[in-house]
Order: sequence, then structure tokens, then C-alpha cells
Amino acid sequence: MDIVKLATDSGLLVVLDGMIGKTEYRSVQGSLAALERFADAVGKQMATHTHCAKRDAQPQRK
Repeated sequence: MDIVKLATDSGLLVVLDGMIGKTEYRSVQGSLAALERFADAVGKQMATHTHCAKRDAQPQRK
């Protein structure tokens, strides 16, 4: 799941504040409506991944 893409697609502004080595430090700003869209998008992604994980974990019938 690309959390930064979900945030920007939801209307949140994601800013790279700094970088130390390979670690990025970011801040996120936006409206409450954008935060709600982000939460919905994350929930949908989690449901999709959970559904796929459950499907893949089920034993194959012979």
C-alpha cells in the first residue's frame, strides 16, 4: 500500500521536511474532509488486502 499516494489522492498535502541517511521525514496537512477521504481509502485498501490474504490462506480443495 502506497500510503503517500493515498494521502495525496485524498487531497492531503505531503511535504518532505528532511532526510537523514535513507530515512525521510514528512509532514501532512489538509482539511478534515481530506482526512476522512484518506481514512476511507485506507479502509478500502485494508479490506482488499485482508480479503486477498484470507483467500490465499485457504487450503486448496482436491
